[in-house]
Order: sequence, then C-alpha cells, then structure tokens
Amino acid sequence: MTSKRYVLISPCRNEADYMRQTLDSVVAQSVRPTRWIIVNDGSTDDTGKILAEYTAKHDWIEIVERKDRGHRAVGPGVIDAFYAGYAAIDPDDCEYLCKLDLDLRLPPCYFEILIERMVANPLIATCSGKAYIEEHGKLVYERHGDETSLGMTKFYRVSCFKEIGGFVREVMWDGIDCHQCRMKGWIACSWNEPELRFVHLRPMGSSQQGIYAGRVRHGYGQYFMGTGFWYMLASAVSRINQKPYLFGSAAMLWGWIKSALQRKPRYHDKEFIAFLRRYQRRALLVGKRRALEELSSPKGRM
Repeated sequence: MTSKRYVLISPCRNEADYMRQTLDSVVAQSVRPTRWIIVNDGSTDDTGKILAEYTAKHDWIEIVERKDRGHRAVGPGVIDAFYAGYAAIDPDDCEYLCKLDLDLRLPPCYFEILIERMVANPLIATCSGKAYIEEHGKLVYERHGDETSLGMTKFYRVSCFKEIGGFVREVMWDGIDCHQCRMKGWIACSWNEPELRFVHLRPMGSSQQGIYAGRVRHGYGQYFMGTGFWYMLASAVSRINQKPYLFGSAAMLWGWIKSALQRKPRYHDKEFIAFLRRYQRRALLVGKRRALEELSSPKGRM
C-alpha cells in the first residue's frame, strides 16, 4: 500500500491578514497532513492568537516559536525558520515533506493529487501546482516555468530532499534546489491544471519594501545562483507583459547588472554553476521544454 503520509512546515511572520485562508484550506484537504509544524518567526500582529485558535481544534497542528528579529527576513531568513520546524520532526516518519507559506488558498485535493503524481513517476523529486492572484474578481496567472516547484509550496519526496542536502540557506534557494535535483537525475516540475491551481494572496516577487524591490532582489538572486547574462536578459524580456509592465522586467535585469558591477559573491558550487550554464545555453537555443527533455534522457544524465 502506498504511503500518503506527509508533513507540512510553514515559516511565518505577521501573516494575520492571510493565514486563516491557508489554515482553512489545509484543514479541508482530502488527504490531511500527518503533522503541520508552523514556525512563528517573531510575529508582532495577531498571528500567535490565530495559531492558538487552530491548535486548540486540531492536534496535528504544532507551533514552534522564535524570537522577534525585528524585521521580515526573506531568502536565508525564511530557510532558517524552516529548519527550526524541520528540527521538530523525524523526516523518516513520513514519505513526503512540504515547505508551505501561509499566504495561499489551496484547492481541496491539492496534496492528494501531488502524491498521486509522485507515485506514478518515481523520478519526480519535487513538484507543485501553479499560483494565481485575484484581480477584480478574476484569477490571473503569475507565470512560472514548468521546470520548477514553486517556493511557496515545495512538495518533496523526503528521500530526494535528503539526497540534495535540503535547502541552501542562501538567496535563490528555491531555484538552486530544483537544479540540484536535475543534476542528480531527478525531476522538478509544476502543473498548470485547474485542480492544482492555488491563489497566492501576496504577489510573487513582492517585498515588504515594495514590488520593485522584490524584482531587483530576484535579479540579484539569479546572479548569485550563477545565471548568465543572456539568459537573464531573455527571462526579463519574456516578462515585459507581466505586471508591473516593462518596469518589473527592467528592475529584474537591473538587479542582475548591479550585482555584477558590484562583483557580489556567487554560489560557491562550481559544478552546479557549470551544469546550470549548460542547461541555460541549451534552453536559449532550443527552448526550455526540449532542453529539459534532453536532460531527462539517459544520455543527458551522463
């Protein structure tokens, strides 16, 4: 019998405006998590009160408290909080693990379908659905590549998570992990299908300092990960028609260029960067889909 045991770990800080929708949508899942570890990362709003309300009703929801660091920490700070939750579990007690943000509204069969997909294809290491935002009563696609699982809901096969060494405590952790999976012959992916579409209550790439700061941060993250200039340029151009139109793309590109001009440090793994650059060069020549298919072939894994 296939195990459906999975654990959620949710770092959060000051999510009182959004978290009830996430909490309610997880409670309503067709296959509920075995445990849900929520890391309250020094919240100063009503997050703690809301969490207490839900833990009183559901004994599979547990809270890990962290001291207030005085600000919302993105990137490495989020992963530090994640690992505070990871330390509270024995990962060998479950088959799957998910890092889940508390600003999402999930469809009712979300985790059940992800498990079914991973059972059907043992090469899938990590996967997710796709994020949409609500605008004027309509759902608008945030646009993500099919070659990655989304950072706000990274669903992992535990054995694969351990094999890649988990998440790096660096900016762009949610891109590095997917490429590490591919380096080891695994698949990272996401699906844009109605039953796997979820609502992202806070737009992707936004920041506590504003959406443009978030886009600049993304450009820096791409630079840090090792992304080449021409691939970064192509990525920015492909998002010109995505809000905020033109300027969002310019901010992403500026984040990369500024980091290069300042000679900021890059990810230390030279083998990883060489692998990434080979994939990106091939994707520019033949497209992402074909480049990924080539990587998935026996010859591509050599």
